[in-house]
Amino acid sequence: MSAIAQFLRRRYRSIPRDAGGRLLTGKWMVRGLLRLLGWFLGVTAIMVGLYAVVPIPVTPLMLIRTAQQAADPKREVRMYKDWVPLSDISNHLQLAVVCAEDQRFLQHNGFDFKAIEKAHTHNQRSRRKRGASTISQQTAKNAFLWPARSWFRKGLEVYFTTAIELVWSKQRIMTQYLNIVEFGDGIYGAEAASRHFFLKSAKNLTKEEAALLVAVMPAPLRYSPSKPIPYTRQRQQWILRQMRAWGNKLSYDQVDVPLRKD
Repeated sequence: MSAIAQFLRRRYRSIPRDAGGRLLTGKWMVRGLLRLLGWFLGVTAIMVGLYAVVPIPVTPLMLIRTAQQAADPKREVRMYKDWVPLSDISNHLQLAVVCAEDQRFLQHNGFDFKAIEKAHTHNQRSRRKRGASTISQQTAKNAFLWPARSWFRKGLEVYFTTAIELVWSKQRIMTQYLNIVEFGDGIYGAEAASRHFFLKSAKNLTKEEAALLVAVMPAPLRYSPSKPIPYTRQRQQWILRQMRAWGNKLSYDQVDVPLRKD
């Protein structure tokens, strides 16, 4: 207790006072918040810069899922992941993700304001809510944040999205995204998912397999590529139609992209 008491005394003595000896707690709190903000900006800048060149070893979602598995006797505790470079991930899968999740990925700087406006209009008229998160936003969330929804977390997502768009290339964002995204219970990344569901490397995925993997991504704990239901088959076929409209190939140098075909 003496060590704690000494620490508290030092903290108390560090509070600035005016000429009359009165505590300036407001000034002290502002100083503390600025120091905390400086630490946050410094640490996150290092992380964003580091992940621009090295793989992401683990994400908050992976740790959360592991804890959930450990607490549920019906679930196996597992974390299957195998980081691979973008050159070892089928272009079909890269294209399928863009067609399904973010068709303006190569054009925007992290945020698709047209999609946000359309989603807002749709959500005002429909009970079924539609999201407008880009691949960049999803990568930022998966890499640095937790899955719960709140305005605070959304604000952090905006910060991290802006940061990775400034530091990482589109290829790097896609690489990290496809290596950490959840494809099933304890299955993360394209390589682990390909080997688990199709017994092959992600480099050798066909168009149909890639579209099926992406079809389950909105709810990977509910749907499975190994047991497709009518909904996932319908979504797979929709993704394949989008891929055909793109010419069945994704080029990161492509400026003009096809319009979404519903």
